[in-house]
Amino acid sequence: MRPEHTLAAYQLAIAQGADFIEPDVVATADGVLIARHENALAMVAIDESGVVRRDQAGAPIIVEATTDVAEHEAFAGRLTIKRIDGRPIAGWFSEDFSLAEIRTLRARERIPALRPDSRKFDDLYPLATLVEVIELVKGHNVSAQRPVGLYVETKHPTYFALEGRHMDGTPIAIDLGGRVLDALIEADFTDPQRVFIQSFEIAGLLALREQLRQRSLKLPLVQLFGDVFNRRYRAQPYDVVFNVRQGVDLESVYGELVTLARGGLSSDTSYADLTSPGVLTWMARRYASAIGPPKDSIMPVEEATHAMDPDGDGQSTQRMRLSAESGRLLLTAREAGLGVHPYTLRAEEPFLVRDRDRVLAVEEEAARLLDLGVQGFFIDQPAQGRRAVDDYLQRAARVPCRCIQNPLMSPSAAWFRIFSACRLRTSNSATPRSSMDSAVVSTSSQPAARIHGSAGQSNPTALRITGNPTTTK
Repeated sequence: MRPEHTLAAYQLAIAQGADFIEPDVVATADGVLIARHENALAMVAIDESGVVRRDQAGAPIIVEATTDVAEHEAFAGRLTIKRIDGRPIAGWFSEDFSLAEIRTLRARERIPALRPDSRKFDDLYPLATLVEVIELVKGHNVSAQRPVGLYVETKHPTYFALEGRHMDGTPIAIDLGGRVLDALIEADFTDPQRVFIQSFEIAGLLALREQLRQRSLKLPLVQLFGDVFNRRYRAQPYDVVFNVRQGVDLESVYGELVTLARGGLSSDTSYADLTSPGVLTWMARRYASAIGPPKDSIMPVEEATHAMDPDGDGQSTQRMRLSAESGRLLLTAREAGLGVHPYTLRAEEPFLVRDRDRVLAVEEEAARLLDLGVQGFFIDQPAQGRRAVDDYLQRAARVPCRCIQNPLMSPSAAWFRIFSACRLRTSNSATPRSSMDSAVVSTSSQPAARIHGSAGQSNPTALRITGNPTTTK
């Protein structure tokens, strides 16, 4: 394992068998895209009144850090509180640092308590730019028998383009999607079988589809979903919330979605309101090749009455078990012509699920998703995801698959997505003849891999795997 979103993490993910690597991208003050899970380089605690909490020595209390920024005295004055996607967050943010300043920082493991092996590599690796990630992949593909691709996620596109401001109050005004396209075009890396672009926001993907049309490019776009059951919180596409509050003419942005969404598109719209056949068919027709929902949307879970300790460390932290409830999203999306790439599988105890009283290894969980018919999945441990996919292919009498690593994930996080062209369809094609098409995606600080098969690929049995070794959804 390596700290997420570093070149070292991506390299490890590729070595572990990923077909794609997945960088999340945010922007610097001078508009350069860098690979980070969030624009917060480190986050600190705030109290109920919105004031930064400090320890007895007066230092801010760090709650999450993916860099060593808090230890740079020169940047102490950059600590600030911002409202991002409607939530107050305190910390240091990428948009307030130039690329030259970003170069002085070093990456750290995001969840060190669960990943002490990755923490050993804290402060060793610089932060990577999107251009450097593309160069890494291109360099690997020059002589590799197994070429890899990119699965890029734009983080907080509405914030960066419309709502966010630098510390001096000036608007950020950066179109992340457009800059991703600029970087891909400049690097001559626009093969639709080697690139996916994903986002939790709808308006940004709609705009990106239009930019692709204007540039005569055809790259697959993926609509990410939050919790479709609204169990822990009400997950919403923030662009919709923002546009409603700004009084934007919703029909001019979203067209038919205004009436197709359950209850009509409003500031209260959640991802649960976007799971109907009508909405998913509209997405497939307008812009999306696939959706990326939480894995619990495919295999619903519930909290068990007692915790378990499968790793035997004396701490019982495994609490979730598979429920009797059926997840209909997979079938509805497939019928609409969309691929399904759930996130995120993780091998650490708190993230595992149990079937009755038996805790499933992450490979078993991956196997069940593949058997259900997903086209890909995110996983933080690419090597384990690779084994699950290879076993699945053997059981399904498939040919060996190719893997692609996700550059924004840690080396142990892998995302696999399996496609077989003979059983796939494009977003506008008929229902697939088999539910065996599957994929795996990883989103933690470990290598992530994903197995992909493009519906338009020339080899009907070719498979690809994508990994994201340094990020977590």
